[in-house]
Formats: sequence, C-alpha cells, structure tokens
Amino acid sequence: MHGRPTAEELVVAVREFLERDVMGATSGAVQFHTRVAINALSAIERELREGPAMAQRHCERLRDLGFDDERQLADAIRSGALDDRYDDVAAAVRATVTDKLRVANPKYLENPVPD
Repeated sequence: MHGRPTAEELVVAVREFLERDVMGATSGAVQFHTRVAINALSAIERELREGPAMAQRHCERLRDLGFDDERQLADAIRSGALDDRYDDVAAAVRATVTDKLRVANPKYLENPVPD
C-alpha cells in the first residue's frame, strides 16, 4: 500500500548504515548504543519478514490445543487441566519459544539446551 521503500527495506538501510558507517567511526558508549540499535533493527527486520507466518503457526498451535489465546492456555496449564496432554503442550510451547528466539536473537538457538 505504501510503495517503496518498504518498512523492511528502510530498516535494512538504517541497520546497514549503522554497521558500515557508524560502528567504525565511534567508540565507547556511542559504539555500544550503536550495536544495541543494530541488534534492535535486526530483530525488527526478522519480525517483519517472518512474523506473520509465525503468528499464524502460533494461532494454529493454540487452536490445536483448544484455545483462542495464550491467557486461556496459561490458565489451563496453571489449573492442571492439561496435565494429561503434557507432550502436546510442551511441543507447542517449545515451538512458540523457538519462533520468538528466531526473531529476538537466533544465536540463542545455536547451542540448544537438551530436553
């Protein structure tokens, strides 16, 4: 609807500018804050690119468990109503957390914690 550049293209352009031009020209606190900004823009970039499909998969996982939203799922877990479906719930929660990490910081997935 808004044409080009798209939101993702703008985010990429700003991130690349910070990486190429700002990081090497700064030091100390400014360089640290530049790195934080680059990481934030990278997360936004990943969310713009992958977020809609992730959100759809998340809704499907909730529906498969019989819930409309996370609050209902959390309440059911808390009450013990899903204790007999532990494996299904654990798989759904694990998949959601993995998707969230893919956006927030995919490096956290490089050395997964064993089950």
